[in-house]
Amino acid sequence: MSQSAAWLMLVIAGALDVGWAISMKYAEGYTRAGWSLASLVLLAAFVFLLGRALNVLEVGVAYSVWTGIGAAGTFLLGVVLFGETLSAVKLAGIALVLTGIVALKLA
Repeated sequence: MSQSAAWLMLVIAGALDVGWAISMKYAEGYTRAGWSLASLVLLAAFVFLLGRALNVLEVGVAYSVWTGIGAAGTFLLGVVLFGETLSAVKLAGIALVLTGIVALKLA
């Protein structure tokens, strides 16, 4: 697998991580069957893609990028979907996370 394909899988895994976190919220402690199933499917999918990406990418970089995508995406969707609070400090923190992801990709 090429570096480009591995990075694409990593980004998709990060996006699926966001979907997983949001689906867990909707699953309400795994008491709602449909959302619970969606959560487990998303979990399996992102673990598979992350594992494939790790065959090519450095584990420290890949894991950091994956968690950064998950953290930033989940934070933003939490604001949009659940009305979670947004502040300048939180936005600055997410900007730092995203800056770190770009720096790791360029390294």
